[in-house]
Amino acid sequence: MGQLNSNSELESSDSKGFAPYFSVLITSFSTIFLAELGDKTQLATLMLSAQTGRPLIIFTGAALALICTSLLGVLIGRWIANNLPRQRFTFVSGIIMLILGIYLVTQGSSEFIQNRILT
Repeated sequence: MGQLNSNSELESSDSKGFAPYFSVLITSFSTIFLAELGDKTQLATLMLSAQTGRPLIIFTGAALALICTSLLGVLIGRWIANNLPRQRFTFVSGIIMLILGIYLVTQGSSEFIQNRILT
């Protein structure tokens, strides 16, 4: 009887482990897929395919490049997760995003003002 109970606990833990795995997989796929639609990499791939007429080779090269950049991101993310406290990383990344946002807004505003003055 004890053996049956331990097997049911094992099956229960396996089914619980599958849901978070599947959730993370779907989240990462959909986030990257939507972010990559219409970006410069996709346009470059489109142009290379049109120029060379060898879409399979272009697809292979582009897929390998995306795999390598994704691997780099995962490895760096893993290193950050292991070496930096989560709160500090969240704070620093938030500050970096704010600085980038302020920079982009000021750049866009100055270009807008220059274009309005020149026209």
